[in-house]
Amino acid sequence: MHVNLKGRSFLTLKDFTPQEIRFLLDLSHDLKRKKRMGIPGDLLQGKNIVLLFEKTSTRTRCAFETACWDEGGNATFLSNSQMGKKESLEDTARVLGRFYDGIEFRGFSQQTAEDLARYAGVPVWNGLTDRCHPTQALADVMTLEECAGKPLSQCKLAYVGDARNNVANSLMIICAKLGIHYTAVCPPELMPEAGLLEDMAALARQTGGETKVRHDLAGVGGADAVYTDVWVSMGEEDRFKERIRMLQPYQVNSALMEKTGNPKAIFLHCLPAFHDLNTETGREVHKEYGLKEMEVSDGVFRSSQSRVFDQAENRLHTIKAVMVATIGRQ
Repeated sequence: MHVNLKGRSFLTLKDFTPQEIRFLLDLSHDLKRKKRMGIPGDLLQGKNIVLLFEKTSTRTRCAFETACWDEGGNATFLSNSQMGKKESLEDTARVLGRFYDGIEFRGFSQQTAEDLARYAGVPVWNGLTDRCHPTQALADVMTLEECAGKPLSQCKLAYVGDARNNVANSLMIICAKLGIHYTAVCPPELMPEAGLLEDMAALARQTGGETKVRHDLAGVGGADAVYTDVWVSMGEEDRFKERIRMLQPYQVNSALMEKTGNPKAIFLHCLPAFHDLNTETGREVHKEYGLKEMEVSDGVFRSSQSRVFDQAENRLHTIKAVMVATIGRQ
């Protein structure tokens, strides 16, 4: 099947067919091989992109910049724009669309990303919003594909923790699209949004997968990958006490990994992870609540099962694929 994504925005994986997602994954693998072989790229030569940030970032900013430079393009990092302050979103989008071939947005509202795409006249890529994190999900599935040793349609991914956040939403969508068996293992208070869960469960039935929710840790049984994320997302820091109470029983530790019954199961995390006391936040939580580790134990994070840094590297290759596919010369 011929796939042409030129001129498309990348706002949510719901907008893409399984064949289009498969194309992006295949392109990601190909671009990674070329990077590893030292083959210089030129697929973004003459292209200029802008990175519009409301939230802090390590992997997203570095991946977009490096991916652009790898393929001969130019990137501008913009964290102090006038958007929404002295200039409307619409006017900002129209200006940036005149300067740049593509716009990355990382911020709070999904609607902001949608509105940028409406007015800019060039592709807009979602680097994270409160509802979606599609470039992360692409990297996650790329990592699963590299490690599982079997087709994605035979894989089971268990997401443990806050199952209604942006990462979990995008994981559930991509798993449903590709026929991956997805289980959210979470407290009842943090289930996925009902409408999205219903839609993805119906889609999974069509693609040969399964989408379900469990509240008991036995839900990780048979998993090829166990995934977790921070207990408190950006912008929710005032809810630590409540989240610790709900999520402490769902910490990914060696006992939980053993519940998979799969000695080859891998551990995934989108990072940053609070697995020790080597961060200011970790030390503050330890002082206040006595916890040395939060969503994942240090033992699991540093274990041979952990693929978190492969996963982080794959942000580069999947983001590069998205840009090449939507504005590149290929």
